[in-house]
Amino acid sequence: MSTAMKQKVQEYVEKFNEKAPDEVKQKMKQAIDELENSPEGNGLEKGEKAPNFNLPDANGKTVELYEQLKQGPVILTFYRGGWCPFCNMELRAYQQIIGEIHEAGGQLVAVSPEVPDHSLSTVEKNNLEYLVLSDVGNEVANQYNLVYQLPDYLIEIYKNNGLKVDEHNGDDAWTLPVSATYVIDTDGTIVYHYTKSDYKDRAEPSEVLEVLKQV
Repeated sequence: MSTAMKQKVQEYVEKFNEKAPDEVKQKMKQAIDELENSPEGNGLEKGEKAPNFNLPDANGKTVELYEQLKQGPVILTFYRGGWCPFCNMELRAYQQIIGEIHEAGGQLVAVSPEVPDHSLSTVEKNNLEYLVLSDVGNEVANQYNLVYQLPDYLIEIYKNNGLKVDEHNGDDAWTLPVSATYVIDTDGTIVYHYTKSDYKDRAEPSEVLEVLKQV
């Protein structure tokens, strides 16, 4: 089974660690550790019912989850935004297997808190041929218990590195969804979940595809 995405993530992390100041690395690790030990962002689990939602795609067209489920099972992945390099790696990895997802009878839906204009930029930058939806205000992510508040010291690091999360999200809340991937059966039941506090730790798309094929 392919682990191509995780290998790319690991290579990126190694390069980052070579260049980043120790203080920055320590604070980023601290933020992950704090999130792991908090009640925030734990996510829904296998066997639970996926909340339905209506969200705009990158072109402003409203998409309903349960309408998509009428066509087949759905891979639903929540990502932080197009500013996040790990998210882009994940989105591109799904694009590489989108044909196989459709062949298996499934749909792929990616959700972030970015406003539609930024979602459109993400779609165009990565040549994505699947649904990319805007969950402004993290309302849907909140229903999936994925939302967390960035600590002030991490916000400062992001700002210093030019990561304008507030501009991308259209608000100054500085809240994000935990990176999470679900496979949802046609009756709305979650049959697979992968939720991690560490934004670098993602489900390998090829493994998610294998789950989809079993549904």
